[in-house]
Amino acid sequence: MIIKSPKPLLSSTIRLISHVASLSCTNYIQSTDQNPLNSTQYEAKIQSLRNKLHPETLITILSSTSDLNSSLRLFKWASLQHHFQHTTDTYYHMIMKLGMASRVDEVEGFCNEMVKAGFSASEQALLRLIDGFVINHKLDEALRVFSVLGLNGYKPSVSLVNRVLGVLVEEKKGIKDVLFVYKEMVKTGICPNTETLNWVMQALFDDDWVDSALDQYKRMEKKGCCANSRTYGIVVSGLIGKNRLDQALVVLSDVFESGCVLELEFFSCVLPLLFEMGEYDMGLRLFGKMKSLNVVPDLSVYEVLIRYFAKNQCTDDATDLVNDMVSRDLKPSDCVFVDLVNGFCMLNKLREAKQLLQDHQVTKAGSYNALLKGYCYCQAGSYADVMWLFQEMVEKNITNSLSWNILVSYLSENQRYDMVYKAVTRMIVSGNPLDSTIYAALIIGSCKSNKVHDALDLFHHIREEQWIIDSSCYDTLIESLCQTNKIQDAVDVFHHGLFNKCIVCISTFSILIKGLCLNAKVNKVVDLLHLASHHGLSCSSEDYSIIMKSMYTLSKSNDLLTIVGRMVVEGCPLSSETYNHIVKSMSDHQRSTECALYLNQMVNKGLLPDTEILSGSLSFLAQKLQLHMLLPAIHKLLSVSDHCVLNHAICNVIIDGLWKEGYKHEARLVLDVILENGWVPDSTTHRLLISSGSSEADEKGGDTQDEITNILSEGFGEP
Repeated sequence: MIIKSPKPLLSSTIRLISHVASLSCTNYIQSTDQNPLNSTQYEAKIQSLRNKLHPETLITILSSTSDLNSSLRLFKWASLQHHFQHTTDTYYHMIMKLGMASRVDEVEGFCNEMVKAGFSASEQALLRLIDGFVINHKLDEALRVFSVLGLNGYKPSVSLVNRVLGVLVEEKKGIKDVLFVYKEMVKTGICPNTETLNWVMQALFDDDWVDSALDQYKRMEKKGCCANSRTYGIVVSGLIGKNRLDQALVVLSDVFESGCVLELEFFSCVLPLLFEMGEYDMGLRLFGKMKSLNVVPDLSVYEVLIRYFAKNQCTDDATDLVNDMVSRDLKPSDCVFVDLVNGFCMLNKLREAKQLLQDHQVTKAGSYNALLKGYCYCQAGSYADVMWLFQEMVEKNITNSLSWNILVSYLSENQRYDMVYKAVTRMIVSGNPLDSTIYAALIIGSCKSNKVHDALDLFHHIREEQWIIDSSCYDTLIESLCQTNKIQDAVDVFHHGLFNKCIVCISTFSILIKGLCLNAKVNKVVDLLHLASHHGLSCSSEDYSIIMKSMYTLSKSNDLLTIVGRMVVEGCPLSSETYNHIVKSMSDHQRSTECALYLNQMVNKGLLPDTEILSGSLSFLAQKLQLHMLLPAIHKLLSVSDHCVLNHAICNVIIDGLWKEGYKHEARLVLDVILENGWVPDSTTHRLLISSGSSEADEKGGDTQDEITNILSEGFGEP
């Protein structure tokens, strides 16, 4: 077996063949009620056959009988006559009639009966049947005949096999049927040629057997076959279509090394795919190969090359290709001129773009719409140029709804409101209905002229009509509503956009969030964040800081922690300002565990807390006798060289708190910081240390109090 299939191929068909080979064709006659001949008509045909029972006469009678069951009765009657013998021609005619009626089982039965009869021309008849069924696209019937051919040791030509394979592949019959034919071909000793393997590889690619297809390609030489232009087209396009671009490029390297004469079909298939996948260097290299072989491009190749050159602002190259098309009597499509006009507009060559359309007598609205956009939005365009070009388009009757949309949008964005309404009126008069694009342009224009109420009315009409507008219109309207403090209306517009799968930009979402926070609508912010996250929209760190500040002001500590959790899930880093809000909120709301947790996290990340917030948090934790929970942060802060956050007051709080909680060693470390910086311990700290020294002296029998006094004196620079 040359190609391994994951499942047995047509095993049921093979078993069926073994069973039916021993049966008479009369056993396959199925009764139907499809307008059979009446008795008089049937007897008349029988009488004609009695008078002259001959194979040619029978074929003539069968041809004139439209009812298939009546034809079968006549064929059976002739079989029972002692002085008559069927021929391969009578069998061929009857089998063809059965096949054209999709009586597949009977086709197979009659074929076996014909072979069993021992006619010398049985093989030729079977080959004719295959050919006839293939021509008429009766592929199931052709495969049944093909199986009979193989079981009886007959050997079809490779050209016939290729025809069968070709029709199977082109009609997408599936890999099983293709591999069945290929297997039967190999079993009969027929050697495949390049065309055979091409059909097999294409079928393998079509059914996602990519590795098997590649294996066939690599083994072609071992089978005595050489890859041709069509082979390379099938393999390269198949690999690209299955997202195996790297392997496709390897095969393309084989193409350049092989010296194979490539045909137009290969370039038409592969070149557009390469440019679509962004493999421009390889695409241009292939185009160079095409020119060296003097292969004339077709429309698809011209279009993809012109689009590439135009987008990359190589307008001279693109124009040369257009002129080459025209010289070869190939009419460029409108999309070709649209691409080239866009290329000229990117270079601000508006005059050249217009001259191009005039030289080629272009009268399509698409190309002129591209030029109109260029005049509207390129630096070289002006208001006068836009109006002059549009008037010319109207006079030449090459405007459509998009043309009016472009004009109205341009006028609105440039606050030419007197002309906007004139253009809309003229548009209606000319028979172009107002659509969502026009309304969107009017909304943007109203917003920019501070007529937000009018913009909102227009939006309500869009909602009633269930129209869809683009995100820029939503952005402009939401921002204008926020600026005029119409926050609830802005939220409604935002919801409408999400419902229609139109996502506003991040900056617009930030403006909406800030507006809600300024209006103390924090609960709506939480709901909005949840909804937005399902549509891939998230806040920035700055937005979250604003939200937290608003929540802190409104004493919503639980909501604040919810926001922190959302930030962590979204991977949004917590800033110093954010941590400060969290720590202060937790401290103010007597949540000692959370306060210590986030303060430790903050310092561990190298972020320094606000001195005032740190002081308040330390005092709160000291009162709760939980200052030791901050030891990681305290050690980190003590290691900061300039101690820009710590001061003598904070250090005194730490010493006092840690000492009371039994962390005397850590308290002494903080005392060292006080002494190193020349700060004066407060009276509480001083008494605490003296008291502690007296206790230790009693235990050790030494004068520890004098030692502490000396240390403090040295620290304060006393003599």
